[in-house]
Amino acid sequence: MSPKRLNVAIRRAREQQGLGQAELAKRAKVAQGYISDLESSVKKNPGIGVLKRLAKALGVPVTALLE
Repeated sequence: MSPKRLNVAIRRAREQQGLGQAELAKRAKVAQGYISDLESSVKKNPGIGVLKRLAKALGVPVTALLE
């Protein structure tokens, strides 16, 4: 998975759910700055645990973030 694609997948899923970065961060139990870094590709390789929490918070399967 390219970091560019991951950031787009996270942002798109978040926006489709009508969530701001802060709300997603709260639901996924990560810092809001971490969500921002992922979406701007500052952070490029989140761990599987973070991906699972993000997917759960977004109501999508992990694979939806990795496709």
